[in-house]
Amino acid sequence: MADFQTEESPSESYHLSVLPAEVNEWMQAGEGMTIIDGTLGGGGHSEAFLKAGASVIGVDRDPEALAYASKRLAKYGERFRTWQGNFADLRDIPEVRGDSKAHALLLDLGVSSRQLDAAERGFSFRGAGPLDMRMGPSCPFDAAHVVNTWSESELTRIFRELGEEPQAKRIAAAIVKRRTTRQFDTTTDLAECIEKTIGRHGKIHPATKAFQAIRMVVNDELGSLQRALENSVHVLKPGGRLLVITFHSLEDRMVKQFMQHRAKPYIDRPDWPEPRPNPDWCFRLPVRKAIAGGEKEIRVNPRARSAKLRVAELLDPSTPRP
Repeated sequence: MADFQTEESPSESYHLSVLPAEVNEWMQAGEGMTIIDGTLGGGGHSEAFLKAGASVIGVDRDPEALAYASKRLAKYGERFRTWQGNFADLRDIPEVRGDSKAHALLLDLGVSSRQLDAAERGFSFRGAGPLDMRMGPSCPFDAAHVVNTWSESELTRIFRELGEEPQAKRIAAAIVKRRTTRQFDTTTDLAECIEKTIGRHGKIHPATKAFQAIRMVVNDELGSLQRALENSVHVLKPGGRLLVITFHSLEDRMVKQFMQHRAKPYIDRPDWPEPRPNPDWCFRLPVRKAIAGGEKEIRVNPRARSAKLRVAELLDPSTPRP
């Protein structure tokens, strides 16, 4: 396992990749490999794969991220290519259609540091910005649409389910009441409304969970993840590895259930006389538990505190059931 580097690299001013040592260990990148980085961002993970001799297809729906990474990784020539789109649509990537498959796929979920830090993107309330939160231009609506048009019951549901916000109903009611006189235009305006409604306790801003829920809806993050997981089976070679980094309990639960179900040769139910072959069996799990970052990395990058890495390996279709 490579040591985590604390010295700043060119990508860190854009986005500091999490779990770099753990990803490198389980990816096992090398010459002759084709790796899909499904969430390119600043290109930190991709650079590590390129340095190991692999070829990389960098996927991102954010044109700004693609432009930045393309410039930064241009020195690797034809071994680095990009594809603009949602990682949910992996099967549309030209290089992995038909018989051409990838040796590995990485999905590093969530929002990048650059997106959070850029006030004009509207992801954060650190500075006043428009209520946008779109990761790419293909999103059908922005955060302002959700906040200013969705019903109180719809807002309550997403705050509770996606944000895991215990004050979901109070926040939704306050938003609906305020917008009858003046709609929400900026991130700070929304954050202030939420803070006035439920108060502030501790270091975490009271609008954090609500903002997370709105962002997840705008970008259809759970739906995109489910589609990406399903499509991963179709873009990997036998023996190819799927690595997924999550930051949210709902995402991690989805990844865990997907991998564990497809790693069972047989399934059983109480009303069945005996177990039956699992038609979805296609993975083995080289490590069954989620992998977390070390204390050293967390001190340098606090975002790594909630990161979890899960790994699965695609079986050859001819593998006999045990």
